[in-house]
Amino acid sequence: MRIVQLLPTMAMGDAIGNDVLALSTVIRNMGFQTGIYAETVDRRLPEGTAFPVEKMPRLSGEDVIIYHKSTGTDLSFSLERYPCRKLMIFHNITPAKYFKGYNDNLTRISEYGMRGLCHLADKVDYCMAVSAYNAQVLRELNYQCPIVIRPILIPFSDYAKAPDPEVMARYENDGYTNFVFVGRIAPNKKQEDVIRAFYCYKKYCNPKSRLFLVGSYQGMERYYHRLRRYVGALELDNVVFTGHISFPAILAYYHLADLFLCMSEHEGFCVPLVEAMYFGVPILAYDSSAIADTLGGSGVLLSSNDPMEAAMCADRILRDAALRREIVAGQRKRQQDFAYPEIRKLFEQQLQEFLQTVPPYVRKKKRK
Repeated sequence: MRIVQLLPTMAMGDAIGNDVLALSTVIRNMGFQTGIYAETVDRRLPEGTAFPVEKMPRLSGEDVIIYHKSTGTDLSFSLERYPCRKLMIFHNITPAKYFKGYNDNLTRISEYGMRGLCHLADKVDYCMAVSAYNAQVLRELNYQCPIVIRPILIPFSDYAKAPDPEVMARYENDGYTNFVFVGRIAPNKKQEDVIRAFYCYKKYCNPKSRLFLVGSYQGMERYYHRLRRYVGALELDNVVFTGHISFPAILAYYHLADLFLCMSEHEGFCVPLVEAMYFGVPILAYDSSAIADTLGGSGVLLSSNDPMEAAMCADRILRDAALRREIVAGQRKRQQDFAYPEIRKLFEQQLQEFLQTVPPYVRKKKRK
């Protein structure tokens, strides 16, 4: 029996790609034949990691496709044609409203992604949602198949690597308090709200502070330039936009951070929250979408995106060492829920449940 993974883009270094690779190892270790197939395969990946969809072998009724749903793609409308069992992993889709006025292509892709998600409501046999928030989205779209929650597999061993020495030397031990937010520059992540809260903190609490906005702005240049203009209008210094950087450089910014500030309005999971847990950086986050699911009672949640409230909470966390230790301890405890052995075991149990409860696919005979 084959269990293959299917997705639109197999990229190097992104959260979904890392999840796919980790699951591939688990599936193979469970004794199944497997493979990764995508419409687009990143050329930087080692040869043989993934293959074009056209190279996917002929599948039989007992075989399984694990389809990763996260964007607009024709795969959502062709999946039903494969004569096998179908399991969907739902990573969520950023609503199109966030891209309007910034990137017409991404707006169309997002709208197409939602149409595909609606189309699949009665086309898949089982769903794994990476958060409770994502599971609720599927239920609201009238998915009737079993829906379980399975957080993505995060390669924590990668974070033990050395941080970029040049970044560390540039900012380390200079007396500044460092705020950080990690995530691509995108309207749903509301970097303007991060900037606004940082402005209040810097003005009213601590002038010797700095904000690192870590993430690529490719495809979101209009939004990026708007953010830069906003920083200029506030006459705000020490706001650093890193753009696309290496993984060791990202690690360096986590090492330098005193507070992780997230004001995002839409997240299907938000891996950087778990990364901040790993590095012992206290988290202050706006309670939206899947944020509370991922934090699981750890960190500090904001009930609104009010910048003064965020600034005052940040100041309390940064001034109160005992509170900060308590927050970080809670986050470390929560991080253990995402440990590789825990998520691997959960995935194995859910996959076995799927295989035992969903019978092999039988092609319906055409009426004469």
